[in-house]
Amino acid sequence: MNLKTRIFLLAVVPFLVAIAGIGIGVRQQATALARTQHATMEAAYLSSKEIELKHYVDLATSAIAPLYDNAADDARDDATQRARALERLEKMDFGKDGYFFVYDMHGRSLMHPREPNLVGRDLWDLRDPGGTLTIQRLIAAAANGGGYVRYMWHRPSTGKLAPKLGYVVPLPRWGWMIGTGIYLDDVNATLAGIDEHASANIERTMTWIGGIALAGVAVIAICALVLNVSEYRSADAKLKRLAQQVVESQENERARLSRELHDGISQMMVSAKLLLESALARLERGETRVPAAETALATSLTRLGDTLREVRRISHALRPAMLDDLGLAAALEQLSREMGEETGIDIGFTQIAHTHAAALPDAVNTVLFRIAQEALTNIVRHAEAKRAALTLDVASSAVTLTVADNGRGFDVERAFADPRAGIGLRNMRERLETLGGTLAIASQPGHTIISARVPVSAAAEPAPSEPLAPSQPHKRTSDEPAADTTAVYAATLPTPASRTGTST
Repeated sequence: MNLKTRIFLLAVVPFLVAIAGIGIGVRQQATALARTQHATMEAAYLSSKEIELKHYVDLATSAIAPLYDNAADDARDDATQRARALERLEKMDFGKDGYFFVYDMHGRSLMHPREPNLVGRDLWDLRDPGGTLTIQRLIAAAANGGGYVRYMWHRPSTGKLAPKLGYVVPLPRWGWMIGTGIYLDDVNATLAGIDEHASANIERTMTWIGGIALAGVAVIAICALVLNVSEYRSADAKLKRLAQQVVESQENERARLSRELHDGISQMMVSAKLLLESALARLERGETRVPAAETALATSLTRLGDTLREVRRISHALRPAMLDDLGLAAALEQLSREMGEETGIDIGFTQIAHTHAAALPDAVNTVLFRIAQEALTNIVRHAEAKRAALTLDVASSAVTLTVADNGRGFDVERAFADPRAGIGLRNMRERLETLGGTLAIASQPGHTIISARVPVSAAAEPAPSEPLAPSQPHKRTSDEPAADTTAVYAATLPTPASRTGTST
């Protein structure tokens, strides 16, 4: 696990733990609050219903109070007063499921307006589905002076068992129990709706917390990504600057070695050669001839000349003096001529100089020369080409170097993808990227083109025409029509008669 991953985890994990703790605490508190709200609402509903039931029963007892009191004064008319009281109570109701019922203290039903089939039946042993003795509980509450009882009873409007809250009071002189009740499923439905709303609020809150957590993680991830990208760009820029500095230091070191070879060792070898030539001339003009010494000196002179040429070749390969003294065009013309002479490949060179051509900085000259050197080396080693051509197009805003050959071609994508091959091509691209340039390669059997383009500041002063080697290539001015890459390739492939390409 790298350092960046650790830092990211150290930022994300505590944040997620804190969010999880907040979420758990909020859920617990919200659940406790919902339970408290449920209990409070249930108590309030039941309290209001109890008061309502008591009022209903008081209303019923008030309605039959005259009959109940008259019966106390005249015992002979007691049965008549009871019958009239039952009739009056039977007619009193409140809604589809609101009615009064009357039982004697032994559990016999005396009046039930919604279930007349129960009237006259002994319901003392009646049990609900839970096994509870319903009528006995009601009678016990009435015997204690009245009270509230919860039990299960058939709801008239649905015909199904439903929880019910009843309130009963006794009529001691008649031995009756009178009461009424309300079904609690409406109350339960209301409370269930409140619970559902509370649960929805809790889930909504948790969703918000989850969204905040995701947003926080996204912000942290984006910040980490931005930081990584920024660091990557900074590191990439530093790496490019370092690579450029390495290349510049290499070029400086090559130039230093080239000067040392040219100005130091070469001069000493030339001096030694002159001394040997002088000694050989004296031997040849002397009175006494020593053939063996003359032969040895001649051989030494030959080998010294070969060594001197090799030193000059190495010095020129390290960094041609013409690149610094006469410019890029002259150096490319010399490179194409020398490589053509060494390898036998017809290599032509063409310069297209526009009227307002920009002056090329030393860095651009060096990069393009090295690209041309690498491209021609690849042609010699791998292309099996018979002809090649270099084209230098210097415009006001950019300079383009094109290297073309008629070799066997290669797979461009495979060359760049293979880490063991295409090193020279990747070096070309990296050199151009340091200058903001681009490399384009098109290859097929018999036709390969490498084009390197480097932008040049339009504000640069127009570059004077670069002097070339004795064999001057053709220079096209901006008034002449521009040729495309293929046309330039065709025009610059030299004939066997000339290895220094000139446009006709």
